[in-house]
Amino acid sequence: MGKVSGVHAPHLKNTASLVPEILPIPAEVRLPMSMHAGKAAIPVVAVGDYVKVGQVIGEADGFVSSPVHASVSGTVKSIDTTNAITGEKAVSIVITSDGNQTPWEGIRPPQVTNLAEFLEAVRNSGVVGLGGAGYPTAPKLTLKETQKLDYILVNGAECEPYITSDTRTMLDETDHVWDGVLLMKEYLKPKDIIICIENNKPEAIKKLKELCAKVEFDGSTRLSVRVLPSLYPQGERKVLVYNVTGRIVPEGGRLPDVGCIVVNCTTVAVFAKYIKTGNPLISKCVTVDGSAVKKPKNIITPIGASVRDIFEYCGGLISDGKLNDNIKKVTLGGPMMGVAIPNIDIPVVKITNAILAFSAKDAQRPEPTACIKCGRCITQCPMSLMPSSAENAFELKKPELLKKLKVNMCVECACCEFICPAKRPLLQVMTLSKNILWEYEQAMKQKEAK
Repeated sequence: MGKVSGVHAPHLKNTASLVPEILPIPAEVRLPMSMHAGKAAIPVVAVGDYVKVGQVIGEADGFVSSPVHASVSGTVKSIDTTNAITGEKAVSIVITSDGNQTPWEGIRPPQVTNLAEFLEAVRNSGVVGLGGAGYPTAPKLTLKETQKLDYILVNGAECEPYITSDTRTMLDETDHVWDGVLLMKEYLKPKDIIICIENNKPEAIKKLKELCAKVEFDGSTRLSVRVLPSLYPQGERKVLVYNVTGRIVPEGGRLPDVGCIVVNCTTVAVFAKYIKTGNPLISKCVTVDGSAVKKPKNIITPIGASVRDIFEYCGGLISDGKLNDNIKKVTLGGPMMGVAIPNIDIPVVKITNAILAFSAKDAQRPEPTACIKCGRCITQCPMSLMPSSAENAFELKKPELLKKLKVNMCVECACCEFICPAKRPLLQVMTLSKNILWEYEQAMKQKEAK
């Protein structure tokens, strides 16, 4: 990666000016114990238990894990194993709401006076990477050598089409974002904290620049806002690190290896709010949009509410709220990196930042034609990869060549597929190529062990 690349995807930020509305408390919520990277949480309640808002119902299981809190008050209806979006089995706790939203008595601001207490508070808040990655935030901020941390990049790029939930966080919860910035300044002590925002969000840029201007440089951490061009995938963490700092994360490397951490702006607001109030992550601002949504909105919804509940609040889908021939696709997340769901009874989870519904016309995938060797997939790839060559290696089932082409560095942003005039399924190929390469490398390790 030696250049600033990407695509100019249409913004379609239809809901950017819409203040979030609060979803009425649903009749029940389904809370998966795995809403994050790493190990799933372990249920600590039983069927029939009465639980209150903010109460821990799933304890973190290990270092890379995250607790799950009740988002409504009511009775535990069931604890079952259902198919998660990924197709893997996942334990979920279903709570029947009593409609009272009774807060748990244990909610109180944590004591935070040093780095260890700060990291413990971040962990107990239940926050994970809310930009979509879902990696628990506490282990991300836990560094072996804090003195080598040069940059914390607060990610407010929000570069995918349609999504405006992070924008609303920066506008509506500016104080919480700023409090989170100051907490990281105090306890992590990087050389720079840079709030990174694309230039299509002028109001957010103005508000956060004004706050930065009020803080005099004390010789330790500089605070600033970096205005970035609107270029997808500007918010992808490795791309953001390169575009802002010029540093390249090596293959197989981590951001701290180059002195950087990237934290989503809503993530920052959540742990700051928890440290101030004791209220953990139990709700999310979600953008609801797409050609099949009757009334696009930003919605503050309890985690665990169903997509169906949210569509109904938005006036339903244009075709009676059913997934039929007209409603072709519903995704959690954006149109570039979001995940299509099989039905609208799927719950909102911690990392859900958008729910998009598309008509058959807009979701119809064009038939691919032969590659014309134009090279656009190569010139627009933010990681400087060669997707067309990887497609050939994939079809020939040559894992050694896939390794040489560094397919594991693909961030699955779909720029290659977006820009391809032949409409080749390049994202799918790159994802499946990683699986082939993993199987090959496992086989090689077993062979060497004999």
